[in-house]
Amino acid sequence: MFYATGLTKNFGDFTAVDSIDFEVERGESFGFLGPNGAGKSSTMKMVGCVSPASGGELRVFGQDPATHGPQIRARLGVVPQKDTLDEELTVEENLWIYGRYFGLSRSEVRSRTTELLDFAQLTDRAKSKVEPLSGGMKRRLTIARSLISRPEILLLDEPTTGLDPQARHVLWDRLFRLKRSGVTLVLTTHYMDEAEQLCDRLVVMDHGKIVAEGSPRSLITAYSTREVLELRFDTDDHAHHGDAIAGIGERIEVLPDRLLVYTEDGDAAAAAVHQRGVQPLSSLVRRSTLEDVFLHLTGRTLVD
Repeated sequence: MFYATGLTKNFGDFTAVDSIDFEVERGESFGFLGPNGAGKSSTMKMVGCVSPASGGELRVFGQDPATHGPQIRARLGVVPQKDTLDEELTVEENLWIYGRYFGLSRSEVRSRTTELLDFAQLTDRAKSKVEPLSGGMKRRLTIARSLISRPEILLLDEPTTGLDPQARHVLWDRLFRLKRSGVTLVLTTHYMDEAEQLCDRLVVMDHGKIVAEGSPRSLITAYSTREVLELRFDTDDHAHHGDAIAGIGERIEVLPDRLLVYTEDGDAAAAAVHQRGVQPLSSLVRRSTLEDVFLHLTGRTLVD
């Protein structure tokens, strides 16, 4: 579907995207995972043909965005980080107007609007104004609008930022259905659970560079342990507790609010901590996540 080699984006003396390589296959769900400022959105804007590359090679559908931008954009659906809906119009009117931008006939626009409102679970709100809708409803409408032209690739920039957990799960279900129908999904996110849920494959970005690539499970296997023991102490500084549990697990990460013990057996590690007479305020055994991968690769968390 598209690939990049040495893709670079500069803003004056600042390099937002630093010579990255990636390739996205037809029908897969591909993600860019990283904190704010990692270069994810800048990359998406180049793929979406709205921001020119400063260097490297980028081909979308085999075409160069610099010379075939309109042709490429006609085959893309874009869900921006912030909704750009017309809040004075109704839900269905937002879809009608957007469909007309693509030159669709009135009958075709109305037919697709009916289909997309059903897909987005907004049929009963078709006549409602957009302004009073919940954040989750607005996000689903934005996605429905991006699908009016039946795009081959859907670009989603931080699709669930600001949504409550229930709204996020509803949106994940809609995106999973889209992927199953054959639409190629490309998304940016700083939520590791979202990346694990939605992405077949992803790249981890930090400071404009790609620091790892693979499926969520392969990355966790390669860069973390099966389980993590989280320890919290009644103190402002957790660093001085590190010596007391040194040697337990494969490695220890010290964060401002907790200690992380990386181990294949979290319960055994917790028992070892207890045997040493160390008494944390709380302890939790969980499975490793992509955030642990990011912490291992960069020395910081995704929310830094």
